[in-house]
Amino acid sequence: MAIAKGYAAASASAPLTPFTFDRREPNDDDVVIAIKHCGVCHSDIHMVDNGWGQSVYPIVPGHEITGVVTAVGSKVSRFKEGDRVGVGCFVDSCTTCAARDLDREQYMPGLVLTYSGFEPGADLPTYGGYSDHMVVKEGYVLSIPDNLPLDAAAPLLCAGITLYSPLRHWNAGPGKSVAILGLGGLGHMGVKIAHAMGAEVTVLSQTLSKQADGLAMGADHYYATSDAATFETLAGTFDLLICTVSAGIDWGAYLNLLKVDGTMVLVGAPEEPVPLNAFALIPGRRTLAGSMIGSIKETQEMLDFCGEHGIVADIETIAIDQINAAYERMQKSDVRYRFVIDMATL
Repeated sequence: MAIAKGYAAASASAPLTPFTFDRREPNDDDVVIAIKHCGVCHSDIHMVDNGWGQSVYPIVPGHEITGVVTAVGSKVSRFKEGDRVGVGCFVDSCTTCAARDLDREQYMPGLVLTYSGFEPGADLPTYGGYSDHMVVKEGYVLSIPDNLPLDAAAPLLCAGITLYSPLRHWNAGPGKSVAILGLGGLGHMGVKIAHAMGAEVTVLSQTLSKQADGLAMGADHYYATSDAATFETLAGTFDLLICTVSAGIDWGAYLNLLKVDGTMVLVGAPEEPVPLNAFALIPGRRTLAGSMIGSIKETQEMLDFCGEHGIVADIETIAIDQINAAYERMQKSDVRYRFVIDMATL
């Protein structure tokens, strides 16, 4: 075992504090990564608080990880010492499948989360990116394009792929009208990526306070959902509406913004059940769907796409000892648009 340093929560009610723990020794197919930056995802808060009922304590969060390779196993062929790399939301997959599903592995049995999971076949918990280094199987390590800075690229490993995957799956592009509900850590990535794909992009936000930001990121239109007229004006407008918020909303009102055969996709995950009237779907043959991150294959595709188009997150860099204050600010939507931890401060 190798000793690692990080920040962890001991229970759902505990703050994140300094934590020393064991990382497993590298195997011949592993990559050892010195973590340089880690994005702070709203799901980190849900997991630390056990909001989804699946957290493993002590918990070291963080699944938007960028860093530099410091060592590789003898069977590793794609990476070498000094390479700029990333790790996203999972570090193994299809552990109970006959073969790895390269296109849909995030939906298959046996997904091993980057943190709050367990190493395959072992009792050793997985610990995330709020730490100094990690050991990851080569097949779950991603290449960061040279033109993307490691700090602003970190949120691409979750926020970026969470929006890229449904945009690509539902064919966002020229001739498609796409709405992004919520201009936050997830939503601002959706605006940038949908714009780069060539779609007509509308931001739906509670107020117009971030309108200038949204338009600068590539939105064509921006509407306040606190204005009842918005729902009359935009009825039947969108081919695709991606909901990035996890708070309660009027589901029927938003489904009514879809065209016939339009799709509303949930990427924000409410802790409470979604109430829905069937007639919000039936008359327009509309679909309410969900989407969860992407495969490693698709995540690398997303990173290459972002490298080609110069897309990164808008970030505020913090020291690791500011993480509890950052969580409080995130719950008040007081960040534009993603916190990223500088791990040199650990």
